[in-house]
Amino acid sequence: MAREIKLHLDENVSNAIANGLRMRGIDVTTTPEQKLIAAPDDIQLKFAVSQERAIFTQDIDFLRIHRQGVNHLGIVYCPQQTKSIGQIIQGIVLIWELLTPEEMINHIEYL
Repeated sequence: MAREIKLHLDENVSNAIANGLRMRGIDVTTTPEQKLIAAPDDIQLKFAVSQERAIFTQDIDFLRIHRQGVNHLGIVYCPQQTKSIGQIIQGIVLIWELLTPEEMINHIEYL
Protein backbone atom coordinates (compact mmCIF):
# COMPACT_ATOMS: atom_id res chain seq x y z
CA MET A 1 0.00 0.00 0.00
CA ALA A 2 1.30 3.44 -0.91
CA ARG A 3 2.00 5.96 1.79
CA GLU A 4 -0.65 8.59 2.38
CA ILE A 5 -0.30 12.31 1.79
CA LYS A 6 0.28 14.35 4.94
CA LEU A 7 -0.78 18.00 4.92
CA HIS A 8 0.21 21.30 6.44
CA LEU A 9 -2.51 23.96 6.45
CA ASP A 10 -1.47 27.52 5.70
CA GLU A 11 -2.14 30.37 8.10
CA ASN A 12 -5.61 31.53 7.05
CA VAL A 13 -7.20 28.09 6.77
CA SER A 14 -10.13 27.47 9.11
CA ASN A 15 -9.61 25.16 12.09
CA ALA A 16 -12.84 23.46 11.03
CA ILE A 17 -11.00 22.17 7.95
CA ALA A 18 -8.20 20.73 10.10
CA ASN A 19 -10.73 19.09 12.40
CA GLY A 20 -12.74 17.67 9.51
CA LEU A 21 -9.65 16.19 7.88
CA ARG A 22 -8.43 14.69 11.14
CA MET A 23 -11.83 13.07 11.73
CA ARG A 24 -11.28 11.33 8.39
CA GLY A 25 -7.86 10.04 9.41
CA ILE A 26 -5.69 12.54 7.55
CA ASP A 27 -2.43 13.62 9.21
CA VAL A 28 -2.61 17.43 9.38
CA THR A 29 -0.54 20.18 10.97
CA THR A 30 -1.63 23.80 11.14
CA THR A 31 0.29 27.04 11.10
CA PRO A 32 -0.84 28.11 14.61
CA GLU A 33 0.01 24.69 16.10
CA GLN A 34 3.49 24.91 14.63
CA LYS A 35 3.96 28.51 15.83
CA LEU A 36 4.37 29.77 12.28
CA ILE A 37 1.82 32.59 12.39
CA ALA A 38 3.03 35.51 10.24
CA ALA A 39 5.86 33.37 8.83
CA PRO A 40 6.53 34.16 5.16
CA ASP A 41 5.19 31.77 2.54
CA ASP A 42 8.64 30.37 1.75
CA ILE A 43 9.09 29.45 5.43
CA GLN A 44 5.69 27.74 5.47
CA LEU A 45 6.68 25.74 2.40
CA LYS A 46 10.09 24.84 3.85
CA PHE A 47 8.39 23.62 7.02
CA ALA A 48 6.00 21.47 4.98
CA VAL A 49 8.90 19.96 3.03
CA SER A 50 10.90 19.31 6.22
CA GLN A 51 7.93 17.38 7.61
CA GLU A 52 7.24 15.55 4.31
CA ARG A 53 3.92 17.33 3.85
CA ALA A 54 2.01 18.87 0.99
CA ILE A 55 0.55 22.27 1.83
CA PHE A 56 -3.07 23.37 1.57
CA THR A 57 -3.44 27.08 0.97
CA GLN A 58 -5.86 29.72 -0.18
CA ASP A 59 -2.98 32.13 -0.85
CA ILE A 60 -2.28 32.70 -4.54
CA ASP A 61 1.35 33.57 -3.75
CA PHE A 62 2.09 29.83 -3.47
CA LEU A 63 1.30 29.49 -7.18
CA ARG A 64 3.96 32.13 -7.89
CA ILE A 65 6.46 30.24 -5.74
CA HIS A 66 5.68 27.08 -7.73
CA ARG A 67 6.21 28.93 -11.04
CA GLN A 68 9.61 30.08 -9.77
CA GLY A 69 10.68 26.44 -9.68
CA VAL A 70 10.90 26.06 -5.90
CA ASN A 71 10.74 22.36 -5.03
CA HIS A 72 7.88 21.26 -2.81
CA LEU A 73 5.92 18.15 -1.87
CA GLY A 74 2.66 19.37 -3.32
CA ILE A 75 0.36 22.35 -3.16
CA VAL A 76 -3.40 22.03 -2.85
CA TYR A 77 -4.89 25.40 -3.75
CA CYS A 78 -8.40 26.76 -3.36
CA PRO A 79 -9.16 30.45 -3.94
CA GLN A 80 -10.67 32.13 -0.88
CA GLN A 81 -14.45 32.20 -0.56
CA THR A 82 -15.11 29.95 -3.56
CA LYS A 83 -16.02 26.77 -1.70
CA SER A 84 -17.65 25.88 1.60
CA ILE A 85 -15.68 24.22 4.38
CA GLY A 86 -17.44 20.94 3.56
CA GLN A 87 -16.54 21.21 -0.13
CA ILE A 88 -12.90 21.91 0.73
CA ILE A 89 -12.77 18.91 3.05
CA GLN A 90 -14.36 16.68 0.39
CA GLY A 91 -11.89 17.90 -2.24
CA ILE A 92 -8.88 17.29 -0.03
CA VAL A 93 -10.16 13.85 0.98
CA LEU A 94 -10.53 12.93 -2.70
CA ILE A 95 -6.93 13.99 -3.41
CA TRP A 96 -5.76 12.06 -0.33
CA GLU A 97 -7.60 8.94 -1.52
CA LEU A 98 -6.42 9.08 -5.14
CA LEU A 99 -2.86 10.42 -5.12
CA THR A 100 0.34 9.30 -3.46
CA PRO A 101 2.96 11.56 -1.88
CA GLU A 102 5.21 10.79 -4.85
CA GLU A 103 2.55 11.98 -7.30
CA MET A 104 2.24 15.26 -5.40
CA ILE A 105 5.93 16.20 -5.63
CA ASN A 106 6.18 19.62 -7.35
CA HIS A 107 2.51 19.27 -8.33
CA ILE A 108 -0.45 21.58 -7.78
CA GLU A 109 -4.00 20.35 -7.27
CA TYR A 110 -6.74 22.94 -7.63
CA LEU A 111 -10.03 22.72 -5.71
